[in-house]
Amino acid sequence: MTRTALHRMATGAAAATALTTLTLAGGLSAAGAAPDKAQGPKPVDVQLLAINDFHGALEVPGGSGGRIQTAAGGTTVDAGGAEYLATQLAELAEEQKKNNTITVAAGDLIGASPLLSAAFHDEPAIESLSLAGLDYASVGNHAFDEGAEELLRIQNGGCHPDDGCADGTPYEGAGFRYLSANAFVTETGEPLLDPYAVHKVQGVEVGFIGMTLEGTKDVVSQEGVAGLEFADEIETANRYAAELQAQGVETIVVLLHQGGTQTGADAWDVNGCNGFTGPVVEIAEGMDDAIDVVVSGHTHQAYNCTIDGKLVTSAGSNGRLVTDIDLSIDRRTGDVLTAEADNVVVTRDVTPDATQTELIERYQEALGPIADQVVGTTPDGLTRTQETLFEGALGESALGNVIADAQLAATDDEAGAVAAFMNPGGVRADLDAGEITYEEAFTVQPFANNLVTLDLTGEQLYCLLEQQFQVRRTLYVSDTVSYVVDPQGTTAAAGADPCTGSRVVEGSLEIGGAPVVADETYRVTVNNFLAGGGDGFSVLTGGTNAVTGPIDLDAFTAYLTANDPVTAPSLDRITTTAEGAPA
Repeated sequence: MTRTALHRMATGAAAATALTTLTLAGGLSAAGAAPDKAQGPKPVDVQLLAINDFHGALEVPGGSGGRIQTAAGGTTVDAGGAEYLATQLAELAEEQKKNNTITVAAGDLIGASPLLSAAFHDEPAIESLSLAGLDYASVGNHAFDEGAEELLRIQNGGCHPDDGCADGTPYEGAGFRYLSANAFVTETGEPLLDPYAVHKVQGVEVGFIGMTLEGTKDVVSQEGVAGLEFADEIETANRYAAELQAQGVETIVVLLHQGGTQTGADAWDVNGCNGFTGPVVEIAEGMDDAIDVVVSGHTHQAYNCTIDGKLVTSAGSNGRLVTDIDLSIDRRTGDVLTAEADNVVVTRDVTPDATQTELIERYQEALGPIADQVVGTTPDGLTRTQETLFEGALGESALGNVIADAQLAATDDEAGAVAAFMNPGGVRADLDAGEITYEEAFTVQPFANNLVTLDLTGEQLYCLLEQQFQVRRTLYVSDTVSYVVDPQGTTAAAGADPCTGSRVVEGSLEIGGAPVVADETYRVTVNNFLAGGGDGFSVLTGGTNAVTGPIDLDAFTAYLTANDPVTAPSLDRITTTAEGAPA
C-alpha cells in the first residue's frame, strides 16, 4: 500500500470514496481509462498539488488549527507543519513518477502568521514554500497587509526598507511566481503582478490565472491597498481565459482566493461537497466553460466539488491538507479529458523534511528569547467564542472584551478615548489558562494595526451599531459601553443607509453609565483597519480629529501585564430585550 493510500484511509471510508472525477471531453469515460489506438496518442497525465491559506504556519500548528477531523463524531488527527508538508508534497510527486507535477497555491501564504514568520516580514514562509517546490500562487487579501511595495519585495527579493535583513542573511525573493490578475495599479491600469502563467508539460500547455477576491479592499487596511483597484473575479477570469485560448492554451486552472463552505452533518468530510454554499459557487458558475479547475481558498474550509462542470477544491488552512489533482490531457487538442481530486491529510507520521527543520531552527535562533517572554497570566483562559444574541447574530466573547478594554486603556489618557470597539476577525486565537507568552499574545493579534482615536457623534455611534447587523459582524466593546438589541427589530438592507435599521433599542446606548446623546461628540478608539472602513464599517470613515496611537499588540501586552492575572470578564455589555432574550 502506498503512502498516499494510507493518507487517504486516514480521512475515513466516506472520504475515500468521495474522489471527485470529471469527464471533461469525449476521449475518456473514467479516470485512468486507456484510449484505443484509433483515438490517437496516449493522453498526458499532469499532477497538480495545491494548498491555500498557509499563513506562515512553519511550526506545527497548535489547537484546532493543527488537527483535521477524519470521521463523524469528532475523530481528529494531528496535521500540518512545514516539515511534514514538504515531505507529503515530495511523496505525492514521487508517486506520479513522470515529473509532470506542478505545485500551486490559492493565496494567503503570508499574513496573519505566527510570530516565527511574521517577525521577519514573512520571509521565512516564502523561503519554506520555495524549498518545498511551489511553482505558482495567487495573491490573497493578506498579501496586501503591508502594501503593494512590500508584496513586490516579497516576490523579487531585497532587505526590508526599515528592518533590513533581520535574520542576518540576504532575502532572495520567492522561488515561485505570484499571479495577480485582478489587482490593478490605479494610476496605470496595469496588473500589479503577472495575471497568468503558462507551464508546458510533455508538449501540452497548462495555463494558470491567479486572483484574490474582489472584496479585498473591504478586508485589508486602506494603507495596504492604497493605489490599487480590484476587479470582478468572473470578468477577470473570463478575460484571461480567452487570452490564453487565443495563444492555443486549452487547459486552464484558476487559482482563486475566494471560497465556500460545506454545511450539514457531513461538513467535516474533507473530500465532500455537502450543502455547499459561498461566493465561489456563483463565481464558478459564471466562469467560461474553457476553465477546467478552480483551486480556491479564503474560507479555511476543505471541500472537493464539481460546479458547472468545473473541479472546485480547497485544502483548508495551515498546511494541514494537500489537494492532489490528476488531469488527463489530450496531446492533440490540449483539452482536459478527465480531472480527479483528493484532499490528502498532512499527517505527522512521516519523516520531517531536513531542509525545513534547518530553516525553522535558524529562524528560532534569530528570534531569540522574546517569544518566550511572559507578559501575563490568566487563571481560566480567554476564549474567542462568541455568545449568541439572537438567531443569525453573534455577540460578545471574553477575549474580545479584554482586547477592547486594552485598547481603551492605551488611549484614554493621551487621546481622550471614552470607548473602544474591536472587530471579531482581528482576534485570531484563544489564550489557554496559565502563563501568557509574548508569542501567544502575538498569535491573538498578529496584524500590527495602529490604534486610531477619533470623534464620532452619538448619531454616528447608533448608526455604527446598526451597521453591525447589516455587515453581520458584531463589534466587541470596552467595559464603558452598554446597549440593548431588539431581535425583533429590522436590519438595514445591504448597501442602504445603516441608520435605517432598528436593532439597537433607542436610548439604550450608554458610555460611562450615561446615555449617548445624538448631537454630542465622543472620542472612540478603533484599529486603523476599522477606521478605514474595514469589514464594511463605512460609518467609521466619517470620524474626525483622528489621532494615531500605539500598535494593537503593544496595547494588548501592556494591559495583560498591568492587570495580571486577567480573568474572563462577564458577557453583559450587549443585552437583548426581554422578549427576545436568549434562553
